[in-house]
Amino acid sequence: MSEKPVVNVVDMADRGAALNTIVAAFAADPLLRWIMPKADTYLTFAAAAFDNFGGGAFAAGSAYQAADFAGVALWIPPGHDDDEVDENVANLLAQAVAPERLEEVGAVLAAMQSFHPDTPCWYLPLIGVDPHHQGRGLGAELMKYALARCDEQGLPAYLESSNPANISLYERHGFEVIGRIQEESSPPVHPMLRSAR
Repeated sequence: MSEKPVVNVVDMADRGAALNTIVAAFAADPLLRWIMPKADTYLTFAAAAFDNFGGGAFAAGSAYQAADFAGVALWIPPGHDDDEVDENVANLLAQAVAPERLEEVGAVLAAMQSFHPDTPCWYLPLIGVDPHHQGRGLGAELMKYALARCDEQGLPAYLESSNPANISLYERHGFEVIGRIQEESSPPVHPMLRSAR
């Protein structure tokens, strides 16, 4: 029986390693590959996209890794929103998404933003396990670690599930689906909230 994986905070120097794990984990994600369907485009822009969406976790000390970067979770605590994110995302989308698809992609992202709670909460923009290491419980350990912090602070947690296959994992950790986002050609995205404990 293998030992329970230890979860550690990611040092700023290891930001690239953490983002690369997320890139590997999301290589077949329905939403991300709908946004960037060509492998070359995905591999060129994915790390920057993930850094824009979840990079605030590094400065906040709430980027976590398990099993030597086999799994990574980027959590944004309350009060650590980055005002530059919207502009950075817009610039990146202009490079990575075909012009005729920008409006629809933008509509999905705007709908995702509209579900974010107005009250203080922890936000999980990204959690992923390198496909080579999946099935070892690393995602569950990363969730438990961060949710313990949420519970210590008596705060809710919020995420969007871009892959329906992951909804049951999040439900096991107390999240509930609070909506469904889908544009004409997009895959569904499910905003999920875990009430304060």
